[in-house]
Amino acid sequence: MSDCGCTPTGAETVTQRRVLWIALWLNAAMFVVEVGAGTLVHSSGLIADGLDMLSDAIVFLIGLVATQRSNRFKANAASVSGAMLLLLGLGVVGDAGRRLIYGGSPEGTWMMATSLVALAVNATVLRLLAASRNDGVHMRAAWIFTRADVLANAAVILAGGAVLLTGARFFDLAIGGAIGLYVIREALEILGEAKAARIAG
Repeated sequence: MSDCGCTPTGAETVTQRRVLWIALWLNAAMFVVEVGAGTLVHSSGLIADGLDMLSDAIVFLIGLVATQRSNRFKANAASVSGAMLLLLGLGVVGDAGRRLIYGGSPEGTWMMATSLVALAVNATVLRLLAASRNDGVHMRAAWIFTRADVLANAAVILAGGAVLLTGARFFDLAIGGAIGLYVIREALEILGEAKAARIAG
């Protein structure tokens, strides 16, 4: 799609909205699953990943609104998404620090099982978004968010294995903090792309 500032074609809009609706509901469901499981088994990594799923669901909702609007609106929507992701990343890092002082030991088996489900969901969403990731900065932001989720899921699975083998909660806390830092980096990337899109007009 060109950067003319016009609205997308009907076919593009239908495809984008279908993909974003699927991604929205899958991420909303996994937010409930991961945060619930993370709270139950005292896993900073699962809670961080679950909150990331919530932010993605909100980004997909913003993307749904943006699909029928101008490129400038899409750039502004991506900026909102990036700002939300930045706040989330800072919160995740802060939670990992809090759990370092007050948290209990997580259960590695639950971490791995829950993250395997989340990985399957995110891999499916990433595949759906791949074909539309260049159809506007709002779709690019959605794809970047999901790419980050896939990496985060894999990291939590590895951390769960390490916790299971050693019984040390350090691995969970380290992954929770690392996810937060990665989310911050992804947020800055989205904000940069949104700024460039606004300048391009």
